[in-house]
Amino acid sequence: MSNEDGSVWVVFNGEIYNHDSLRRQLSGLGHIFRTRSDTEVIVHAYEEFGEDAVQHFRGMFAFALWDGVRRRLLLVRDRLGIKPLYYALRAEGIFFASEIKAFLPLPQMVWGVDPEALEFFLTLRYVPGPWTGISGIRKLMPGELLLFDGEKATARRYWHPEFREDPIDPGEARERFLALAQESVRMRLMSEVPLGVFLSGGIDSSGLVALTKREMDRPVKTFSIGYESDGDPECPNELSYAEQVARSYGTDHHPYLLSAKEFREALPKVAWHLDEPLADPSAVPLYVLSKFAKQYVTVILSGEGMDEILGGYEIYRKMIWLDRIRRLGRPLLPLLPMLQQKVRSPRLKKYLFWATLPLERRYMGVSSAFLPEHKRALMTEPWGADGFVEKFFDQLYEKTRDQHPLNQMLHLDLSVWLPDEILTKADRMTMAHAQELRVPFLDHRLVEFAGSLPVALKRRGANGKVLLRDAMASALPQEILRRPKEGFPIPRSWFLTEVVPLAQDLLNDRSGWAPRLFKAVEVERLFREMGQGVPREKEIFNLLMLELWYKSYFKEHGPVTL
Repeated sequence: MSNEDGSVWVVFNGEIYNHDSLRRQLSGLGHIFRTRSDTEVIVHAYEEFGEDAVQHFRGMFAFALWDGVRRRLLLVRDRLGIKPLYYALRAEGIFFASEIKAFLPLPQMVWGVDPEALEFFLTLRYVPGPWTGISGIRKLMPGELLLFDGEKATARRYWHPEFREDPIDPGEARERFLALAQESVRMRLMSEVPLGVFLSGGIDSSGLVALTKREMDRPVKTFSIGYESDGDPECPNELSYAEQVARSYGTDHHPYLLSAKEFREALPKVAWHLDEPLADPSAVPLYVLSKFAKQYVTVILSGEGMDEILGGYEIYRKMIWLDRIRRLGRPLLPLLPMLQQKVRSPRLKKYLFWATLPLERRYMGVSSAFLPEHKRALMTEPWGADGFVEKFFDQLYEKTRDQHPLNQMLHLDLSVWLPDEILTKADRMTMAHAQELRVPFLDHRLVEFAGSLPVALKRRGANGKVLLRDAMASALPQEILRRPKEGFPIPRSWFLTEVVPLAQDLLNDRSGWAPRLFKAVEVERLFREMGQGVPREKEIFNLLMLELWYKSYFKEHGPVTL
């Protein structure tokens, strides 16, 4: 879409939720609008405010804007990284797209796997920006703006999360938080197509249903997914919690049961749609649920982000506890490596290892796969420079060096884990079915307010998301309010019967990629220990998704070397 004289053009993915008020403001300044589209608002806002136009937008967006007068291209991504934007700088110029797969057919391109990205992936189970897994293709970072003048590309951050602890009365904090959350939901209910809510039965999605109900004069459509258990006691199923919330709010509720066979068959499709190496098993139920929900709604609201702004993950408590242990038991720290060698449990071994390290060395995100020594033992040769991953995280921690440990971890997760794992998964799995996902709890004004709160309003003892629980105390059933944070793990029986055989076939295939990257004896050890009851799901799933990603993106184009 262009301005009146065709000197400014934009291509746009996403939503500007405050476009109506911006249109009125810009019309009052003399701009002529031909449509009611939020896309046209971007064009005229740029004419009026230049690069600072982005500061006026509330929403999720990735856009490219061509300024014909200045002969320059502007690439912009939203503050939290809800929408993706990839680019490649070549001698011929700059290429950009919403998906990595758009680059691959270009005849002048020769793509390879980025060894540094693979180092990250084995450690984290995902690839942080600006890396993507493919050398030469980069992600625009959340809250980043890039200018290209035909010769040089210059990027700068126009927004980043900030943390402080402003004094505030808890009652006032609760009221302001609720008002911002309600406003954010209201803005995201604008839609010309059917709309619904993903409901897991946790406090985030349940609170989202409560806030949505207040804005609608008809039943909210809600969608939930659980595992088809066939009487298997090891197969978790949380549909009852979602159904309890659905009954409380009279929603038009649609549950779905995922089978083991359906889980296995979805894995190659999930790898293809993710675009990047990403090994989160919850991507599969999300992919299937989105496909199911698309029969009823085109726009879906979801509760992503609340854990990252109000400290919801249990691992935050463990890391803060380890910090206290380190302070109180400093004389015992030299004994921990010896004790670590004697225990068999991978989980206990990991915590003992963490206890020897300061926060910036032990906390690299909510989830991890391979410890450093296991990664070194697994690889046929090192991919990145020694200490490469650690140096990357050191730079992130340097920005919050004087902050409380919780805020240090929240800053890291808002900067890396949220955009590159949680939101990547959420966007790709819904867009795979042409479904638009909206995340009200990641409105930047709500995020900024959360960043200003005292730590005690985020996490207190074993309880995370304290402010959300207080705000929802009169709105949600007590059973939902008291529920601990739970993930969506693969049932162990499914993993053994469905995932392990697939992984063994692919990882032992001599024509595949894995034998070139990983030592066969180490891969076999993982399978053997899994069969002996040692939890190796993360590591095996990590290697499986890497092989599926490689087959999706490179096997057709011939062998790729590091």
